[in-house]
Amino acid sequence: MLIKNIKVIEKLVFCLLAILIVPIFVANSFAGVEWDIQKTIKMDQPPVDVAVSADGKRIFVLSETGEILIYAPDGKLQDKIGVGSHIDQIEIGPQEDMLLLKSRSNQTLEILVIDFIQKINTSNSPFKGPADAPVVIAVFSDFQ
Repeated sequence: MLIKNIKVIEKLVFCLLAILIVPIFVANSFAGVEWDIQKTIKMDQPPVDVAVSADGKRIFVLSETGEILIYAPDGKLQDKIGVGSHIDQIEIGPQEDMLLLKSRSNQTLEILVIDFIQKINTSNSPFKGPADAPVVIAVFSDFQ
């Protein structure tokens, strides 16, 4: 009888160990994802929503005060657009220069088209007319 009880106890201990140890191995077997936080952007106010351009060159962050903050991937603030505090969600539109602004309180969808102005360095380039002219027309004659 004593030997039977010892065998039952051994089986119970084995089952308990299996119940406790197997989940540890199973949990570790799903660890196929590696991740790393590359950059943390410290903001003056909490973000409400975030959208990233398809090419990854711009990060649009909607703030509580109704501004869209435009960041470069390195975390540098590039510009701000005031859209109003009624906007509660943003999304990249079907075209790269389009943002969809959603407002639950106003029950609206606003389509915002953005033109990014590119600066062209024209210093040391030949020119006609006054050097301080308000408009510069650049001609790229070596363009192929």
